[in-house]
Amino acid sequence: MSDWQHLTDFLSPVPMAAISGDEAYRPGQMARHLAIHTEDEFPALNDVQLVIIGCGEERGLGMGRPVSVAPDAIRAEFYKTYYWHADMQIADLGNVKTGSSLSDTYAALKLLIKELTDAGKTVVIFGGAHDLTLPQYHAYADRRQIIEAACIDAKIDLDMEALSQADHFLMEMLTSEPNFIRHYSHIAFQSYYVHPYMLENMDKLRFDCIRVGQVKSHIDEMEPVIRNCKMVSFDLSALAHAFAPGSAISPNGLNGEEACTLARYAGMSATVNSFGIYGYQPAKDNDGLTAKQVAQMTWYFIDGRQRGRREANFSDRNAFYEYNIAFAELETVFLQSKKTDRWWMQLPNEQFIPCSYKDYIQATNNDLPERWLRAMERNA
Repeated sequence: MSDWQHLTDFLSPVPMAAISGDEAYRPGQMARHLAIHTEDEFPALNDVQLVIIGCGEERGLGMGRPVSVAPDAIRAEFYKTYYWHADMQIADLGNVKTGSSLSDTYAALKLLIKELTDAGKTVVIFGGAHDLTLPQYHAYADRRQIIEAACIDAKIDLDMEALSQADHFLMEMLTSEPNFIRHYSHIAFQSYYVHPYMLENMDKLRFDCIRVGQVKSHIDEMEPVIRNCKMVSFDLSALAHAFAPGSAISPNGLNGEEACTLARYAGMSATVNSFGIYGYQPAKDNDGLTAKQVAQMTWYFIDGRQRGRREANFSDRNAFYEYNIAFAELETVFLQSKKTDRWWMQLPNEQFIPCSYKDYIQATNNDLPERWLRAMERNA
């Protein structure tokens, strides 16, 4: 019996027959390499680094909504992708059992994420509505862990006039007391969906909100934004309709490649240990295109995780190029990794924060990088 057998109190097995149908998986495809929770067996997780959990809960979108089959539709596509990451052991634990109330499902998902991350696993969640970000956050809050977090979403879900939890869950996450969010970044919002006052309030809290146009023009600048996060939540509404018909609220937004790039950045982070992909609605999905998109985002998250694991520790300064810079009457140090080419810059308190090559170039031109200024504001 698996040491993790007790998790079956909260998880249903993967319905393999429904997912694969009559199709046999080929050698090298993901399904042949996953440790899968089936009717007959719960996998041993001792050597597993990454765990997949489905949660089709949608009651946060409004009363009477059924539980979505989204996680299994995503699996049907993810299992067909090819396994390129031989040193990554991956398990699929099935779907969170639907509680008698929304809060019951929240509690089950929170417990699973907390227990698995406590054991050093990285958790990928296939949702379900975007308000499932709340139990994702509470897995950290319950252990009183102060974290950085990022959401990728076309909207900023702070609409307290809306009835559905999915439209205002960020209010609880960002303002509840006690609060354990050190810093929050909202990536790829679309201005016409966001009240200007909302941005003003986010700025007063020293949180960063980044427009979709800025993301598309300088997507490499998003990697430092994500690098120090513990949790990342991705609402598929951030994608343009053409790339995610099973979710999109807008003809504009990220394209599929950009979504995969952001997922890869999340995987590259040494600190991100929960990554939720939410908002997929199979009934709207033409030709399963959105399920394929999420499957590929998951593949790129895994790819990023393998690349990020090669990063050196700061204690090994021989693994970094070091640049001592004087700018605006200040002296600081920039580090560039010899293994991944990523950058860090030192604040006056000697703390190193993630940055980009662009920040380094600004500093050499005697300009204060905006990332440096924002960090100083938060530390004031």
